[in-house]
Amino acid sequence: MRKLYFLALTSFLAVANANAQQHDKTLKLWYDAPSRNWNEALPIGNGRLGAMVFGNPDREKIQLNEETVWSGGPNTNITAESGAAIPKLRQLIFEEKFLEAQALADVDMFPKKNSGMIYQPVGDLLINFPGHAQVEKYYRDLNIEKAVTTVSYRLNGVNYKRETFASFPDQVIIVRLTADKPNKITFNASLTSPQNSAQKIENGKLILTGLTADHEGEKGQIKFETQVKTKVKGGKAELTGSLWKVTNANEAIIYISMATNFVKYNDISGNQHVKASNYLDKAFVKNYDDALKQHIAFYQQYFNRVKFDVGVNASVNKPTDRRIYEFAKSFDPHLAALYFQFGRYLLICSSQPGNQPPTLQGIWNDRMDAPWDSKYTININTEMNYWPAEVTNLSELHQPLFNMLEDLAVTGQATAQSMYGAKGWVTHHNTDLWRITGPVDRPYAGLWPMGGNWLSQHLWDHYQFTGNKDFLKKYYPVLKGASDFYLDILQEEPKHKWLVVSPSNSPENTYVEGKRVSIAAGTTMDNQLLFDLFSKTAKAAEILGIDKDYSTLLKQKINRLAPMQIGKYSQLQEWMYDWDRPDDKHRHVSHLYGLYPSNQISPYSTPELFDAARTSLIYRGDPATGWSMGWKVNLWARFLDGNHAYKLITDQLKLVGGSIDSVNVKGGGTYPNMFDAHPPFQIDGNFGCTAGIAEMILQSHDGAIHILPALPDIWPTGKMTGLVARGGFVVDVVWEKSKLKELKVTSRLGGNCRLRINEDLLASTANLKAASGSNANAFYEVPTVKKPIISPEAKLKPVGIKASKEFDLSTEAGKEYVFKF
Repeated sequence: MRKLYFLALTSFLAVANANAQQHDKTLKLWYDAPSRNWNEALPIGNGRLGAMVFGNPDREKIQLNEETVWSGGPNTNITAESGAAIPKLRQLIFEEKFLEAQALADVDMFPKKNSGMIYQPVGDLLINFPGHAQVEKYYRDLNIEKAVTTVSYRLNGVNYKRETFASFPDQVIIVRLTADKPNKITFNASLTSPQNSAQKIENGKLILTGLTADHEGEKGQIKFETQVKTKVKGGKAELTGSLWKVTNANEAIIYISMATNFVKYNDISGNQHVKASNYLDKAFVKNYDDALKQHIAFYQQYFNRVKFDVGVNASVNKPTDRRIYEFAKSFDPHLAALYFQFGRYLLICSSQPGNQPPTLQGIWNDRMDAPWDSKYTININTEMNYWPAEVTNLSELHQPLFNMLEDLAVTGQATAQSMYGAKGWVTHHNTDLWRITGPVDRPYAGLWPMGGNWLSQHLWDHYQFTGNKDFLKKYYPVLKGASDFYLDILQEEPKHKWLVVSPSNSPENTYVEGKRVSIAAGTTMDNQLLFDLFSKTAKAAEILGIDKDYSTLLKQKINRLAPMQIGKYSQLQEWMYDWDRPDDKHRHVSHLYGLYPSNQISPYSTPELFDAARTSLIYRGDPATGWSMGWKVNLWARFLDGNHAYKLITDQLKLVGGSIDSVNVKGGGTYPNMFDAHPPFQIDGNFGCTAGIAEMILQSHDGAIHILPALPDIWPTGKMTGLVARGGFVVDVVWEKSKLKELKVTSRLGGNCRLRINEDLLASTANLKAASGSNANAFYEVPTVKKPIISPEAKLKPVGIKASKEFDLSTEAGKEYVFKF
């Protein structure tokens, strides 16, 4: 069937439609050599359990994680003196004594207690195969359509195969070992852990028990247990010492179960042995074929919702690391589609309802001292993890984040009161399993009381896509509590009498060249976040028919917030003062939050801000850490510049590490296993780029559903089905030779569907009705922001965008509408 793919270079769409089943089978990461390190191993997960499969013929290593294995235990990082310096800091900031303010913060605001706990590994399952060091026809893959990883090779005339998956229904990891000749499966399997642990044999299981590490004065209190049991056909399986020994079997299946005593951030009364036993015992009696079939069916209920096809060529015959290495220099449209779907795969595997949200490394971490503790960094990274959730039709998988918000809205109350003397709740730029809410790390990054605000935006986003008023009612108290905090702590700055947050910063950036000075008031991102939080909370109250006076109060406060400003370099200012430097290449582009993921900056309603934001991003440059480039894909898509967005995809799909000669080992990009390289690995880059590709195909934030708003020239023909727009519209789009060919809209909620389509995409209007007036659909209300203050030195040049047409479609819930052009 591969030859069909080669012929498809000029007419791939017809081939793809006629051979959809074969086409989908190319959604694999595959390699012709075992992994040499963790960044080449392949990830599997079921939301709760994660594993990295190395695939070595003679010594398989499966590195194990369970989502609640963290250092420490229930705690808070707030002390009585945590906020003592805030009044003095506010005074110094408003007196413009910024160096003094930073010096004071660096001493008095440095966390007196811990800076958060660490997400840690359980350990490794090691499977040794005597005599398998030298093999032929080696192959391994990760099939992201089935969430199964496979290893195969030939040795002494025997073909061996391993299948490994993290079962969603059964909540265990299952490894199946087979050969095409009888009595050829011989191995021994053992467990090892970097944690404080012990091993025993009990009830026919190899069991490892452990206790997580102490960290920064907090005693490790997570008790975890791993159980391993083997089932064989033919041959012999026995437990001896701390090994499973299997000899001359026809088939062997290894079951790995893990559990902890974690119940909730303030409750560790669970029984890890009972939980692990229950999972293993139920899975062990199930037929393997049934277990695999049920696992795939569970996974595909999510994965199969979205299809993306921009062509396939001979590149699919090359190993994935080679394809990444060659991506910027060769035409490989399918790799972008694979990368897009890999992000969806990772979200399905790391964020299931009822579980924890994915951390900075998802659920995959092999280090006791993980980078940045593998916590939840909530000044961009945790939010980015969920950017694909709604638009790529994985709305239910947003739930772990909402559950965490409910917790933070409780733990953050004490922080709001003790640090700021305020009502409501607050959290800063990091949190962890224990839902700490005080400042973390050095004040230049940690003294940012906006993390809970940004996370709260996801509640409104979910409502915008689903229209679920019960959901909005449930989480309205979280929005209101966040708003209460800022109503109490907003300060009137002396020059303009604007209401601003002080002290704060623009995440992780500094404004005094050569010095680590970040402390500020009224930063642009803070103002944008406040505008959104107050606007959305007020709107939620109106929708629910409650808190009329409160809604009015929030709107009054919005009018007193600082406006966005355009500085002397024609840039969107990052700070309240015109401090930006055109040579600043910082990875964070926080002041562009108003463009994406927010919708405050638009080419239609705020063209001056649109121009200034674009100038800022040009100054900031393309090269960056991996996750930052993922953010920039979204930003360039919002600038309606598909070619520049695609250029950022090629920058992000730059191979970092691996065995190919002359490969870059520094700077942001992508590891051989397609994990995002900050470096080191951060999963948010994967999620950010997936969201960015969706944003190139479909946007729904700016008064209409914009079809193919940022289509790059390199994708003249393609198909994307299953993306979701605000208001509950599911959109399928087919284009051919840079023209829109077919459009299908499925309306989940009913209501007016306004479509925006670039004129150069239209061969005809397909009997669509031209739009008139404002969009009647309440989910498409465009925010009204203040006119910017513009420096007299600024030289604005309106950004040219393609002419478009708008059409209105009256829809009924549950109906499909198809248009052929």
